[in-house]
Amino acid sequence: MALISFDEAYKKVLETCYTFKEETVSIKKAFGRVLAENIYADRDFPPFNRSTKDGIALIFRAVEQGRKAFEIKGTVTAGEKTYPFLEESECIEIMTGGVVPYEADVVVMYEEVQIHKGIANISKSVKPGQHIHLKGSDVKKGALLLKKNTKITAAEIGVLATVGKSEITVKKLPSVAVISTGSELIAIDEHPQTHEVRKSNSYTLYAALKNYGIEPLLLHLPDDEDIIRQRLQITIQEMDILLLSGGVSKGKFDYIPKILGQLGVKKLFHGVAQRPGKPFWFGQSTTNKSLVFSFPGNPVSTFANFHIYFTPWLSQSLGLDIIKIKGELTETITNSSSITQFLNVKTSLEDGILKVSLINTNSSGDLVSLARSDGFIKLAPREKPYELKELVPLVLYRFPA
Repeated sequence: MALISFDEAYKKVLETCYTFKEETVSIKKAFGRVLAENIYADRDFPPFNRSTKDGIALIFRAVEQGRKAFEIKGTVTAGEKTYPFLEESECIEIMTGGVVPYEADVVVMYEEVQIHKGIANISKSVKPGQHIHLKGSDVKKGALLLKKNTKITAAEIGVLATVGKSEITVKKLPSVAVISTGSELIAIDEHPQTHEVRKSNSYTLYAALKNYGIEPLLLHLPDDEDIIRQRLQITIQEMDILLLSGGVSKGKFDYIPKILGQLGVKKLFHGVAQRPGKPFWFGQSTTNKSLVFSFPGNPVSTFANFHIYFTPWLSQSLGLDIIKIKGELTETITNSSSITQFLNVKTSLEDGILKVSLINTNSSGDLVSLARSDGFIKLAPREKPYELKELVPLVLYRFPA
C-alpha cells in the first residue's frame, strides 16, 4: 500500500466537493440547514418609534421651556394603535413596546413621575430622545439581514420569523449510506459470543450525521464477496455518499477496494501517512459522481477520519467556511515519526485560552477513549518537539463543558 501524505489526501478530498441543489423547507425544519437565499428586511426595524420603558410620553420642547405638569390624555399598550395627537401640555401613559405618538419625542419612566388626579408631574431632569427606540434605527427596509450560505441557528430562526419567512430556500443535504462490514459484527441488541462484537461504528456515524441534519441509511455487509458486490452496486447508484467502515486493509476478506474498482468507482487514494486511519480508501464513481469514504474498521480510526475528512468536505460543499481551531498544549509532545499523528485530547477553557491535554489510549480500537475525549490534535512529523503552550491544530467534535 503506497501511502500519500495527509496534506495530499486532505486536498484530494476537498477537490471533490459538490455544489448542492436547493429545496424549500418550513421554518420549523430549517434549524441547522444552510441558507440558499439572501434574506432582506421587509420593513424598518423597529417599524415605529418604540417605547423602551413603562412611563409617560410627551413633547420635550415643553419640558425644555420649564413645564413640569402634564395632563394624561390616555394609555397606550404594546400591540395597539397610539394616541392620535398630543399638545405640549399633554402626555399619555405608555407601556414598554408601545407606539410613541408622532408628536412625542421623549419617554419618562414611572419611577420619575408622580401622578395625581390625571396629572403627571415630572420629578427629575429629562434628556431629549430618552427611552425611545427610533423607527429604522436597527435596520432600514430592504437591508440585507442574512447572507446566502449562512448556517441557520436559533438566532437566524428569529430573524426569519420577524420578516415573515414561513418557508425558506436552503441547500439540499446529501443522501448518505453508512455501511459496516464484517461477519464478526452483530446487532447491538444481541448477546455477543467470544468471537463477536456489536456494530458500534454504524451508530457512531449515524449520530454524527444527525448532528448535521442528515438521516443516513444504515446497511451491514457480511464478508461475502457476492453480497458485497450486489449491495454496493445498488447503493452507489442511489446515494450521494457512502461511508464504509472496515474491509479496506490487507486481510484475506478485505474485498472492498477490489469490488469498488469493479463497480466503476475510481480510486483517488488508498493509504494515508497518518495514525489512526492509515488504510483510508477514497474514490468517486465514474458514472454518477457518488463519493466513497471507506474508513478502517477500528472505532477510533472511523470516528477520526469522519471528522478529519468528511466534516470539512460537507462544510465546503454547503458553502460554509471550514472552521480551523488551535489548542494550547499542556505538555511537550514528540512526533519524530514519518506520519501525521492525530491524538485524543481533552479540552478546557482557561482565561479564554483553549487548552488540550492528552488522553491515554490503548489503540485505535479503544472506543471508550472517544467518550473521554473532546477531539484530536494534529501533529505533523518534525524533529523538533511540540513544546508546552505551543498552539497546534485541533479537530474538535465536542466543546468543553
